Amino acid sequence: MRTLALAATQLRRDLAAGEVRIMLAALVLAVLAVTAVGFVTDRAGRALAIEANRLLGGDAVLRGDAPIGDEVRAAADAAGLRRTETVELDSMIRAGAEPRLGELRALGEGFPLRGAFRIVERAGGAEREAGGVPAPGTLWMSRAGADVFGARIGDSIGIGTLQLRLAALVTQEPDASIDYFNVAPKVFLNLADLPATGLLQEGSRVRYRLVVAGETGAVERFAADARANLARGQRLETIRDTRPEVNSALDRAGRFLGLAALVSVVLAAVAVAMAARRHSERHLSGAAVMRCLGASQRTLVGIHVGELLLLGLIAATLGVVLAFALQWAVGGWIAQALQVELPAAGWMPAVQGYGVGLVVLLAFGAPPVLALRRVPALRVLRRDLDPVEPGALVVLLAGLGGLAALLWWKAGSAELATSMLLGILATLAVLALLAWALIVLVRRLRTRLRGSLRYGLANVSRRAGSSIAQVSALGLGLMALLLLTFVRTDLLDRWQLALAENAPNRFIINVQPDQLDPVRAFMAAQEVDPPVLFPMVRARLVGRNGEAVSGESYADAQPRARRMAEREFNLSMADALRDDNRVTAGKFWNGTPAQPEFSVEEGFAETLGWKIGDRIAFDIAGQRMEAPITSLRSVEWESFRPNFFVLASSGALDGYPASYITAVSVPPERGRFTADLVERFPNLSVIDVDAVLAQVRGTADQVSVVVQAVFWFSLAAGVLVLLAAVSASQDERLLEGGVMRVLGGSRRQLRLAQTSEFAAIGLLSGLVAAIAASVLSGVVASQVFDLPWNPNWRLAAVGGGLGVLVTLVAGLLATRRVLDAPPSVTLRGLQG
Repeated sequence: MRTLALAATQLRRDLAAGEVRIMLAALVLAVLAVTAVGFVTDRAGRALAIEANRLLGGDAVLRGDAPIGDEVRAAADAAGLRRTETVELDSMIRAGAEPRLGELRALGEGFPLRGAFRIVERAGGAEREAGGVPAPGTLWMSRAGADVFGARIGDSIGIGTLQLRLAALVTQEPDASIDYFNVAPKVFLNLADLPATGLLQEGSRVRYRLVVAGETGAVERFAADARANLARGQRLETIRDTRPEVNSALDRAGRFLGLAALVSVVLAAVAVAMAARRHSERHLSGAAVMRCLGASQRTLVGIHVGELLLLGLIAATLGVVLAFALQWAVGGWIAQALQVELPAAGWMPAVQGYGVGLVVLLAFGAPPVLALRRVPALRVLRRDLDPVEPGALVVLLAGLGGLAALLWWKAGSAELATSMLLGILATLAVLALLAWALIVLVRRLRTRLRGSLRYGLANVSRRAGSSIAQVSALGLGLMALLLLTFVRTDLLDRWQLALAENAPNRFIINVQPDQLDPVRAFMAAQEVDPPVLFPMVRARLVGRNGEAVSGESYADAQPRARRMAEREFNLSMADALRDDNRVTAGKFWNGTPAQPEFSVEEGFAETLGWKIGDRIAFDIAGQRMEAPITSLRSVEWESFRPNFFVLASSGALDGYPASYITAVSVPPERGRFTADLVERFPNLSVIDVDAVLAQVRGTADQVSVVVQAVFWFSLAAGVLVLLAAVSASQDERLLEGGVMRVLGGSRRQLRLAQTSEFAAIGLLSGLVAAIAASVLSGVVASQVFDLPWNPNWRLAAVGGGLGVLVTLVAGLLATRRVLDAPPSVTLRGLQG
């Protein structure tokens, strides 16, 4: 307690004298950056998940081929969740003289729990957001369905034994993207009207859905319990189980937010390391005096480490409080940009802020402070005697291990954390090596230099250890910020490219072989880009490596694997790999191989436990077709082009019954495209995915807003931390500047010398940071974000130049008082 009291007394004295204010500022900024980014990413990430759930109509959906049991409803109620139900079935719809098959959806009150229908209630009227579901006695119809039926608002529509009035056309439905390959026109009615239709008969193929929404933790608990107690024919879906396009955007956004958090941790380490070094140097003389007065090494360690801990707690508390206040402002802006209400901030970012602040402080602040116990008493007379502390290396290594654990914790991705750690170590090694080379070069050249340039560059070589530390710290911080910039640019470019306005918005299926040329001719007449038609063969999985396979083979696996094994597969052929597919394992064939081969989407293969070399057998119209898996692929599902989980080599499916599928982009002015195509080719099914595209574009736009907001916030916080790091190492420069002023040096000479020194440090740091960030962004983009890497050297040059500018401006601002204050004041403050 006595040592702790001494530590508190020293902290008060140092704060009053300004000794630890730089470290306090660096710590506060570091914790502020980490915690505020954590708060923003936590709130924005949960908001994105909730908004993405609009594509489900709720947070989770329990589907079944039999009515949902009361015990499930009771479990939802007990969890405090809102719930509603829908019933779906296919039925003949009478609109006009000729009945046609339609998809009937009976909606319970309160549906949707997330999102909303957009409807048009009169011909030529404006779209509006529906406030609920169709009123009893009325129905809604999809706009494309009304075109197929030739129905108009106000018409009487026959559903079973019931006549209902068409009250509105649906232009966007909340869960359109869940299964857009249902080709029948959609009709929506109130669930209360369904019994009167007489369609619920014994043997009717009815699909039941229970939709729930609520607090994230409650939904997760309900989903886990429901999955553990699924009845036959039931399955539980969340947004992660639905559209791969949405999953891809959300996953990449989550990884980017993790990267932003990693950058905050790295910047915190840079700032604290630089500030702690200055703090230790300022206490060398004081520690020597205490040694003269009989203070033991244990007492010195207790006082200075205790001061560090107290300082860390104060700084972490200030940083968390400021971050909590700041995130409300940033959160308000994001909420306005997303047009959603962000969830309240959780407590975990605050805990992470304290953890990061204290771990980084002890990792990078304790080693130089521990060296104080080795200060020789003779240093009272000889200032050139610096302590050496072998144990500080152990503390530093332990601290680096703690930092690595923090990076893994904050990343949320093993690949991202590993890539970042290796990138940091490689960058530090290169920076230190180049800084040492610069020092050697300057020592050889400085005799040939003249004036202020010679003095400024001589300072770089004279303080070798300080220069290497500063170049390494600044270069590492700049590298982290540039890496964040590169990845953010790649992400936004990919989303804008994948969801361009000319993305396919019509899927056309069931094209027969003899219709290929007539369909192409029709497209040309409609001024639609020539379609690429893909063969599609229906098959059922029957074997793997010579053993029979069925749904029962995956009884102990996750439910998704069993569903995949039980369903029919759509196989297709290709002789070359498209640009939206990339081989991740094995080798893709080129042309037509001698024997049939399969290429499988990697996530699909992982779910079913398939590996390279496995022989997979399918039943195709009573014939067995078997081939080995020779490659795995990643697929860019957000391209909205026809893609297949299983591809066969060219010629492998020849002779089997096949139809063809294509996707085309139809401009809005071609409103009659679907009706004219179906009239010309009645057997074709046309799926309008405009509503799906609109929803996925909306989700991607929201993700982009969050990515941009977190990026700019991290960038601003990073610049502040770098400024603190630069200003934390200026004591020697201030001392030398004061001495030069005493010896008659002019303001101009001092300023030119400082400019040359900071320019050299900034140039080296910026150059290495730009190259390292470019290389590391390639690794992160390809291995973590599944993005193609195209080096952006122009952006790297701009980023490196900005790094030089930031270093130069920060250094000159930090040392400006040597020009403004009288030399006696400067020397007394530093040496007094």
